[in-house]
Amino acid sequence: MTHVPSPTIRARRLRRELRRLRDRTGRTAEEVAKELGWHRTKVIRFEVGHSRVMAKDVQTLLDLYGATEEEREALTALHRQARQKGWWSAYGDVLPDDYVGFEAEATSISTFQSLYVPGLLQTEEYVRAIVRAGRSTADQDEIDRRVAARLGRKALLSRDHPPRVWIIIDEAVVRRMVGGPKVMRVQVARLIEACELPSVEVQILPFAAGAHAAMGGPFTLLDYADPSVDPTVVYLDNDASTLLLEEEGHVARYRLVFDHLMAKALDPDESVAFLRRVADDYPD
Repeated sequence: MTHVPSPTIRARRLRRELRRLRDRTGRTAEEVAKELGWHRTKVIRFEVGHSRVMAKDVQTLLDLYGATEEEREALTALHRQARQKGWWSAYGDVLPDDYVGFEAEATSISTFQSLYVPGLLQTEEYVRAIVRAGRSTADQDEIDRRVAARLGRKALLSRDHPPRVWIIIDEAVVRRMVGGPKVMRVQVARLIEACELPSVEVQILPFAAGAHAAMGGPFTLLDYADPSVDPTVVYLDNDASTLLLEEEGHVARYRLVFDHLMAKALDPDESVAFLRRVADDYPD
């Protein structure tokens, strides 16, 4: 599988570049809107991603900001790429926000999970059990779509150049009987199998580790090839809401938390041995 650029990342890059050009002119967002006869919040909504930027608006802003020909060509191409659709757009009703678009172009994914096996490593029956438990009123079509969307993400690991994935899983994840013993035995076997992939590292955070720095819940750090162009994103998710954090202070905090978890968790070899013991606890 070859890598396809993510329109989600291109859209964020476009917003950042438009903000950079505005800052270069010394104008505030309100001043730009006033000069162009736009509503005072229009430019801000463009820059934070609350509104889609139309092609004519991009050209208008580039004119006002005095963009060079090179900048104009680059940002026009970014806008065109941002309007394309990733495979996940077909599942917009069942996938969380823009997360999959951010995940699709990450070169490094570091995640701590305290409730579920990470989506990239979930088996089909495990996914179905989770969806049925969390969506008790969902019909079969919705369940099938959610399963298909979740499984579609797994293709990320079979790309020609897959991202580096570092996963820390709380012991509770593999002890909780999701879908029954057979489902869990297959799921734990999938985790063990993933440990053999050169791009994947798995660590188990055992109950014996006691209190830790991520008691507040799961999170994911997404890093990109050129952080000066595409800064790291922190993704927080629960059943009620999702949140993407980009501020350097937030990113640094979660990076430190992840480092602490790595130090507390079993090392990768110990984690494989632990998972094999857990698998033996689930009968055939």
